[in-house]
Formats: sequence, structure tokens, C-alpha cells
Amino acid sequence: MTSATTPVALGQMQQVVLGRSSAIASSHPLITAEGARVLAAGGNAIDASLAMAAVSWVVLPGQCGIGGDVFAIVREPDGRVWTAGGSGYGPDGGTADFYRSQGHSAIPLTGALSVSVPGAPAAHALLAAHARWDLSQLWANGISLARNGFACTSKNRADITERQVPLAADPSTAACFLPDGRVPAVGRLLHQRDLADTLEVLAKDPLSFYRGDLAERSLDFLMTGGAPFSGDEWAAGADLLAEPAISARYGDLTLHQTPLPSAGWMVLHQAGLLDGSLPDLDLLGPSACALFAGAARAAFDDRFATVNADNGAWQELLDPERLAAQRVGLGAPSAAAVPARIDGDTTSTVCVDDEGRTVSFIHSLAFTFGARITVPGTGVVLNNRLGRGAYLVPGHLNEVAPRRKPLHTLNAWIADDADGLRHAGNCPGGDGQVQWNMQVISHLVDHGLDPQQAVSLPRLTVFPGSDADVVDEPSEVRVEEGLPQATLESLRTAGHLVREIPVQRGGPGGSALAVSRDPRSGVLSAGADPRMEGTAVAW
Repeated sequence: MTSATTPVALGQMQQVVLGRSSAIASSHPLITAEGARVLAAGGNAIDASLAMAAVSWVVLPGQCGIGGDVFAIVREPDGRVWTAGGSGYGPDGGTADFYRSQGHSAIPLTGALSVSVPGAPAAHALLAAHARWDLSQLWANGISLARNGFACTSKNRADITERQVPLAADPSTAACFLPDGRVPAVGRLLHQRDLADTLEVLAKDPLSFYRGDLAERSLDFLMTGGAPFSGDEWAAGADLLAEPAISARYGDLTLHQTPLPSAGWMVLHQAGLLDGSLPDLDLLGPSACALFAGAARAAFDDRFATVNADNGAWQELLDPERLAAQRVGLGAPSAAAVPARIDGDTTSTVCVDDEGRTVSFIHSLAFTFGARITVPGTGVVLNNRLGRGAYLVPGHLNEVAPRRKPLHTLNAWIADDADGLRHAGNCPGGDGQVQWNMQVISHLVDHGLDPQQAVSLPRLTVFPGSDADVVDEPSEVRVEEGLPQATLESLRTAGHLVREIPVQRGGPGGSALAVSRDPRSGVLSAGADPRMEGTAVAW
């Protein structure tokens, strides 16, 4: 029997999976199966991640696509850690005055004006240089699913139903996701034949997305829709190099994250505030939850006040003396509110191969189905990252500017020590990502939970975060069912505005993934979030 002081995990009968050689976790069985197939056939973790991404584009089309962005962090067998930051610029003509002259007080969240240059093709090109197979092989199953059809799931149907009106407004998008003008039934085959043709071309050279016929078609479509692209910023999207991870200590481990414009520094910020404070506290007890909420709020407030994609302010925020000062009163409630809301959808994978190479990979269209528009004849659904990540607040550090990358919610992490990999993971979910990743990391590191336990526990979320869509709401702590009642009562007594919400199944509450490695035995353990159709395998 569960007491009022014990957190109740989702999927309590779902057990962690164990293996000695390799491990994979994703949010969909077909995606996990594709990664396992590639590893079994001799591919490495990068091969598997690229192949899983192509299947993801088809079976989770609301969450990701070649018209979106990718962030990945890779740990090589020799311990080197590097990242791929596949996100693109806003348009060269995208001044704040331009959007205001169109009558906007915020950058639109749908349509051509919401789009930034997709970073996914460049990220795939960069990662493919470290793969064993070529992209034509790695994307083959994804292309086949797009051409021959995939069975609409309840998740797909829910995504389409909720966004039926904007999807129907764009003929190319409607043709894929509203066949016969109706929301598809579960089990109905959905086809993306134009996308299959496009991916066959891009598999030969993914950087051709940024030049030539496909670039011209994309730019013509966007410029006809009023977006102020010049074409030069589109071509510049091809210029992507590997970057070192950004890192900090947490417990006895080094925590590695993806750099700007990723939100990875916000996880390091929370880790710096929380390090050493949680191991002796009750798991998701009142004191721990107050600290989680305080650290998240501090990171969001600092992001809103000081950080954009071009500056190095985040490094000053991680200064030990500053962190020590911020810890004072960290668990106290905050009345602050910044313009934002948690919305949208994303998906991700984690993979460890038999050499120990590890990839945490996350990709997104920003909001579900992104800008809700498709480049005609290509099947490429475009992101709305500019609308989500750039502000139209006069004089703000993150105010939209030409050739500036919008700030991102995406991030991916790996933790290691002198003995090698210890943990890797990620969690989709807009501004929830950095909070939920920190909670999972703490469960793993501070309390020694296995990955399945860590991703299944109820989560708390500070709201609002710092997304650009303006919603002036009071600061609150949203808590999923399953948190101890004593925790909720204590938070309320302390002055926090606590809002209880149902378990966020189907994506809104994230779909956390984690893989851990026992440093003594080398055994791998993997877990996938039961909030989605998460599946983990290990062998």
C-alpha cells in the first residue's frame, strides 16, 4: 500500500531492461526496432541514431521532421564528447520593425513568418561523417514507410485531431495527414510519398537541402508567404561543425550538455544549484520538490534576463560564487512570471553500441507539426522555431534579429567519470525539458534509481518558462498525480501556487529516456517513459 509520503511511479510493472553489449531507448516501438536492427547488422550508435531519426520522421510526423532541428551529444569509446547543433537562422530580413510593420506584437506561431532555416539536414550530414553506413542505407526503412504507408496510431490521431483546422488550411499538409479531408482512423495507412522522394535525394547529399532546386522551392514558398528570407541565410545553414560539449560537475560525475542555442546550460545551471543538496532528502519529498522548483525558476529568470543565442552570459551564470549566492532561499516561492507556455512536442533516442559509443539525440519541429505548412511537392513539413524561440519585446536581448538563431528548448545530456559512461538521456517537452532532465538525473545520481524508475516517477514543472509566446500568468508549480500528498501540502503551506494535473500521457509531460552503465560489471540498463509508447531494449 502506498502512503501519503511515497511517490507513485507510472508503469510500476514495467521493468528496466538489462544487457552487456548494447542498449537503445525511444518513444515508439518501430523506432527502437530500427535502432536494434542497425546495431545487430554492424552499425554503430551513430548509424543507429540516424536510422531511427528517419523512421521517427514518418511514424511521429508531428514531433520531428527533416524540416526541423536536431541536437545530439556523442561520447566516443575513448571518452571524447562532442555535439552536433543542427538549428538554423532566422531570415535576413527578419528585423523587429519588419514584424511590427505587419501588425504583429509577437512573431506568429504558424505559417511562413514562424519558420527558421531547418538544421536537421546539416546535423545529419555532420553525424553521417562518423557513421559506418551511408545515409541511403540508414534512411531506407524510413523512406519505405513514407512511400508504402504507416499505420496511424492513437498518438498520431490525437495530434491531427487537435490541430485539424491549421493542417487543413495548407493543401500539402492536409493531403498527408487529412486523407479524404478527414481525421484518419487508428490503423489507417498514411502515406508521405513526396517526402520519400525528397529523402532519396537528400540521402545522397543532405546539404543539397540548402542549395539548388530544393532550396529554391522552399524559399519561393516561404517568400510567397511573406517571410523575409534572402536565400543567403538558407545557404549558410549548411555550415555546421562539431562543437565540444559544455560540462559541469554533479556529484562525482561530469555532466555534459549541448551548447547554445540549445538550453543545455540551463540543466548545468540547475545542477550547480542543487549539487549535494538532494541525496539526503526524501525522494520527491517537500524539501526536494521545493529545491527543484526553485532551481528551475532561477534558470528561467536568468535566461529571460541575460541570455541570447549569440552571447556568453550563460558562463557567468555558472560561476561558483554566483551559484552559492543563488542557493540562499532557493526553495522559496516566486511571484515572477515571464512570457511563455509549455507546449509543442518533440521526440528523441538514446543509443549505446558494443564499443561503448553513446549518442543522445533529440529532434523537433518546435510545436506539434511545426508551422503547419509543407513545401509543395516535397513532403517537408517546416518548423516554427523562430516563432517559438525569438521575442518581439522591444530592446530585449533575445529580440528577433537578422541572421540570429532563435533560442531552443532542445537539449541532450551524458554523464561520465574516470571509469567511463555512467548515464545518458534526454526528455522532450518544451520548457519542461530542462526541468524533467534535471529530475531524472537526480533520481539516477542522488538516489541510485534504475533508468526505468527514474523516467516513470511523477514530475513537477515550474510554469511559465521562457518560450516566446506571450502568456502573462502567475508563477505556479504543476504537479502530476502520484506526488506525495505531504509534498503538495508542504509546498502550499510555504506559499507556492500548486496546480495538480493528470498524468501527462501522450507527449505533453515529456517522454524521458535513460540508459545507465554499472562501472563495476559494465552491465547496461535502459528505460523508456510510459507516458508515450516508450520502448527500451538491451542485450
